Amino acid sequence: MEQADRKRFFGLSRNVFFLGVVSFLTDVSSEMIFTLLPLFLLNVVGVGTQIIGLIEGIAEGIASLLKVLSGWLSDRLERRKGLAVFGYSVSTLAKPFLYFTTTWGAAAGVRFVDRLGKGIRTSPRDALIADSAPPEEMGRSFGFHRGMDTAGAVVGLAVAALVVYWVQRGGLELTRDAFQTVVLVGVVPAVLAVFVLLFFVRERGRANDSKDSEGTSLSTQEKPPGAFDVRFKLFLVIVIVFTLGNSSDAFLILRAQNLGFSVAQCLLLFVTFNLVYALASLPAGVVSDRLGRRGIIIAGWSIYAVAYLGLALASAAWHVWLLFMLYGLYYGVAEGVSRAFVADMVPAERRGTAYGLYHTAVGLSLLPASLIAGWLWHLVGPEAPFFFGAAMAGTAMLAFLLLIRR
Repeated sequence: MEQADRKRFFGLSRNVFFLGVVSFLTDVSSEMIFTLLPLFLLNVVGVGTQIIGLIEGIAEGIASLLKVLSGWLSDRLERRKGLAVFGYSVSTLAKPFLYFTTTWGAAAGVRFVDRLGKGIRTSPRDALIADSAPPEEMGRSFGFHRGMDTAGAVVGLAVAALVVYWVQRGGLELTRDAFQTVVLVGVVPAVLAVFVLLFFVRERGRANDSKDSEGTSLSTQEKPPGAFDVRFKLFLVIVIVFTLGNSSDAFLILRAQNLGFSVAQCLLLFVTFNLVYALASLPAGVVSDRLGRRGIIIAGWSIYAVAYLGLALASAAWHVWLLFMLYGLYYGVAEGVSRAFVADMVPAERRGTAYGLYHTAVGLSLLPASLIAGWLWHLVGPEAPFFFGAAMAGTAMLAFLLLIRR
């Protein structure tokens, strides 16, 4: 490793730290703009929840199809950074067009291009984090990255709430002027993120072997070069089951509005959610480095099930605040640790492909998940998608406990 690559920033490798900064800035932008997009479609354009579910599902499906391809390509080229730069740039260039959007079709087109960029960048970026992190710091590194990503969401949502309040002075429904102003402000941090990625993150080769969640190097186990661990394959199937009940977070916003929250209050709910997410991510990663990933992931999914069941039954404002905090705790506990778990189970030379498969499993499952949620809301009621999500989480936890051993 070159001397510059050995330099530590706040106890983390150079790339892990600056990729965290990139995600922070990107999420400031994305959370400002895309958290409000469902409300823009509902309040300004006038489309139903089933159309919103369709848009979100297709958008994630587009991203997912590219995640496995970009991950595989980064393995073949043994280069991660160029694909990450291209992906972040595509998303950044798409966002300004939302300022001119007047139809749901145009909004969907911008959303699809944004997710296309995400599909290109995500797997190479995660593989670059794994390549840059010592095995004993894998959970900590992914926890830091998820924490920075989510801290950006906190800032982005807070800024969006201030902009919305400044433009429309409260109100239950979002206005076009407020959304357009948020888009203009939100483009700036996205441009800064691409700049940081270009000039501060460095391409690097693989510097460490994968370890399983109990600390055993995969290179010491008897398996063909490049083969995937059977636990990884089972994990992908279980993740699909879980994700079928984990529809787009757009439905959380719609549920809050359904329970009487204003636009500004909906944004503050997500500030609370992301603040808890950010605070929990790094400690969860550190604990998983010491105690193993399996129990941490189960704990996170359990919290998710409680949060979704609560959102189905919620009847008072304080219920919603508490449940959004629980939802943030789920993400903080499970999200980064799940990505570290993937790195544990696969050979270093196939990390890009593995992250592509993982993100594809999640993203393609989001298409039917969001469609199911949209139709359950439309045909049964606002509570139905959340009952369904809690049930699917319980099923996934049972499968995880029975099929994936220590």
